[in-house]
Amino acid sequence: MRIRLLGAAAALLVGAGAGLVAVTQAAAATPVCGVVYTLNSWSTGFTADVKVTNNGAAVSSWTLGWTFNGNQQVTSAWNATVTQSGAAVTAANVSWNGALATGASASFGFQGTYSGVVNAAPGSFTFNGVACDGNVPTTPPTPPTTSPTTAPTTPPPTAPTTPPTSQPTTPPPAGCSSGANCDGFENQTGTTPAGNWAISYPDCSGAGTAAIDRTTSHSGTTSLRVDGAAGYCNHVFVRDTAILGSSSNVWFVRYWVRHTTALPASHTTAVAMQDANDGNKDLRFGGQNSAMQFNRASDDATLPEQSPAGVAQSAPLPTGTWNCVEFKVSGADGTIQTWLNGSAVAGLTEDGVPTHDLDGQWLNRTWRPKLTDLRLGWESYGEGADTLWYDDVAVGSQRIGC
Repeated sequence: MRIRLLGAAAALLVGAGAGLVAVTQAAAATPVCGVVYTLNSWSTGFTADVKVTNNGAAVSSWTLGWTFNGNQQVTSAWNATVTQSGAAVTAANVSWNGALATGASASFGFQGTYSGVVNAAPGSFTFNGVACDGNVPTTPPTPPTTSPTTAPTTPPPTAPTTPPTSQPTTPPPAGCSSGANCDGFENQTGTTPAGNWAISYPDCSGAGTAAIDRTTSHSGTTSLRVDGAAGYCNHVFVRDTAILGSSSNVWFVRYWVRHTTALPASHTTAVAMQDANDGNKDLRFGGQNSAMQFNRASDDATLPEQSPAGVAQSAPLPTGTWNCVEFKVSGADGTIQTWLNGSAVAGLTEDGVPTHDLDGQWLNRTWRPKLTDLRLGWESYGEGADTLWYDDVAVGSQRIGC
């Protein structure tokens, strides 16, 4: 469910699951901020993705405040530091997303629990202590009697006349758009990845391990944990041959990852995809020189080029928080696009036109990939031990988003 508080005469949608009520707010002055609050609820828990836009003067740091309508309790958060006292909640920026120019936005999310109440979106927010919009909805939402089998992608204008008849046994994967293949690992029953996922050790095995984890997750209760060891041949991945699908030659991949140690100077791989059009060599996504990079195993080409100017156009992967990584790989024209937490990364873009320090090396030959699997894990070529968690993996033929 998506809630927008974006200004004068804006319609506010509130509710939980399928219970939604549209409330029109009175005209007011331009608010100091806009908030998009996207709620995904199940029987006793929920996740919320929040996007805040600064409509006032530029700020170097920010806090977003709100008050829950019931006994909701925040249990974890990503891309912001979220604290709670009673029903009052405050989300503060982390080190890398505090500066917001006029019109700029930042996104964060959190997971929580609730019981015995309608899990509605907050009615109002404050930005750095100032109310975003003084109008608060006056019409309460109508609670559903049961939860939906899947979270609605587009809220209906009014509450449905007939409540859903069943509720999910596990929360749906976060941000799974229509037509995408999605997996949040919630169907895993043991500690060893099973079903479509299987542990693999390309080239050689060593001290690296992979397991299903129920102590840390982006949404729901389950994630994939990879303990990657340093040193050559400590390769460990968990492979899925079905999630990429077979009907498209353009792949949009989205996953959430949380890792412990900053990317090292040496080459590492976190995601590998076998390319049937390149001698079954891998297209690899990981890092080098402390920033994210693509690497083509067949000729060791990198994107961006590993010059200081090239590396500067990429970005590090923040540690200790959940990060949304998205990339597009086109088998039609060989282009690549990449986003980190919703923002495009210039150094991880290959547009088909050679650019020095960026994709000149990548385009030294024609490349039209045909990807056949997706592997999540850790591969070190020297230094670089790390512990990573992967969750809410999705692959589709169009961008899925965070």
